[in-house]
Amino acid sequence: MTEHTPGGHHIVVDGRRWRATDPSIPDTFRQELVDELMAARRAVKTAETDARRRVHDAKTALGERGEPWWDESTDAGFADRAAATMRALTRKRDPSSICPSDVARTIGGDSWRSRMDDVRRVAAELAEKREIVVTQKGEPVRIEDARGPVRIIRGPAL
Repeated sequence: MTEHTPGGHHIVVDGRRWRATDPSIPDTFRQELVDELMAARRAVKTAETDARRRVHDAKTALGERGEPWWDESTDAGFADRAAATMRALTRKRDPSSICPSDVARTIGGDSWRSRMDDVRRVAAELAEKREIVVTQKGEPVRIEDARGPVRIIRGPAL
């Protein structure tokens, strides 16, 4: 069993302290992100070009990098973690899609619904960079113009 520090914010491995994964991440999303992290670490060993960014995205999505998950996040901190989560989940599920609510539920805790507008804003920014593609009924759309449910897939620049 992994040893945690008294506050539960860090784990101790071989005497070294590491930030713990955000415990509020639902198990299914946490497992997908861990799977992506492990795949990215294998990619580092084979010197794939984007491997280190993949590791960074997965660790940020898990709450192990970036602003501490136990503190109230700033808008910039939330946006960074949301972007990393979108990139990590779309890589993991490629060629399938994710729902914006998957991102909000992964990092929004109990108040995930109130963060949906923020997630959609981050999705718009990533779509502009072509890191993701927002679709509705299988067709690419601008998330700002879309009414109703949308899906997110991996973009050509990712």
